[in-house]
Amino acid sequence: MSQPNLPNITPDISINRNDVINLLLASIAMEELGLAHIINAEGEKIQYALGTIPGLTPAATLEDILSVNDSVQDTLAMTIKKELLLDNKLNKVVDLVPSGDIGPTGP
Repeated sequence: MSQPNLPNITPDISINRNDVINLLLASIAMEELGLAHIINAEGEKIQYALGTIPGLTPAATLEDILSVNDSVQDTLAMTIKKELLLDNKLNKVVDLVPSGDIGPTGP
């Protein structure tokens, strides 16, 4: 039995510090956008359960509303935890941003 031959895969990736900072900020922004969509969906879930969406008239029971409430609370708790992680990540990235004089200084 012979060994498989794999091609030499060595991608050349060259990015500088500013590129890294921009990519990190973009990743935070994309995650924030995802969290915004989740929060919006949870709001729509509540509207649907309460029958406040025009054209829909479900007869929600108290148990249904309490069940939706528990579900939304759980989802928002996870969203808040993720938001705290993103805030920490953002603070670390901001610390990477150079401030003051850039380059060699002096006489």
